[in-house]
Amino acid sequence: MTGLACLALAALAFVGTHFLLSHPLRAPLVKAVGEGPFRGIYVVVALITFGVMVWAYGRVGRETPLWVPEDVTWLVASLAMWLASILLVGSFIRNPAFPGVPGPKGAPTGVFVVTRHPMMWSFALWAIVHAAVVATPKAFVLDGAILLLALAGAMLQDRKKAGQMGERWHEWTAQTAFIPFARGVANPGLVALIGGTLLFFLATWAHPAPAGFWRWIG
Repeated sequence: MTGLACLALAALAFVGTHFLLSHPLRAPLVKAVGEGPFRGIYVVVALITFGVMVWAYGRVGRETPLWVPEDVTWLVASLAMWLASILLVGSFIRNPAFPGVPGPKGAPTGVFVVTRHPMMWSFALWAIVHAAVVATPKAFVLDGAILLLALAGAMLQDRKKAGQMGERWHEWTAQTAFIPFARGVANPGLVALIGGTLLFFLATWAHPAPAGFWRWIG
């Protein structure tokens, strides 16, 4: 089996187990072992399958990029990752999509005025950016898996929450956007903006290769 085929199988396992555990297998497993142990199983499976995918990615070895990103590509990618960092930090503040949270209350605030799925979109933006600047077949496989998991997961999350909460969730979706900024320019909030900016600069500074605005600052 080639390294790329191994990576594709690992990516399939990563995405497939997430969807199975999040939807058809969730209820029977929670009933069998309880909510707490189920979450532990979910985390362990996610970490193992993600680790195997990363290992398979490294096993492929060096590949020739299909294109070399220009400065404009790096600039757009950096801005997109800055937004992704802001969305990720803000997603931890009163997120009604988290398990165990009773549901949305009142009008959206913070990053939820940008999108009702800030965490999923932070992963999706990272995948798009990584694919655009790395531009190798193995990057497309890994990033495609993360992109599919993030966006399809967000759609399925909407469907599940609508079934659980009914009119309350429909009211929330009527006030929020699936695609970031689809309802217009929005303020993500001071905490998300500052925290996300710090995360962005720290992560791009620690990146193995020059990334973000450090490409021009350093």
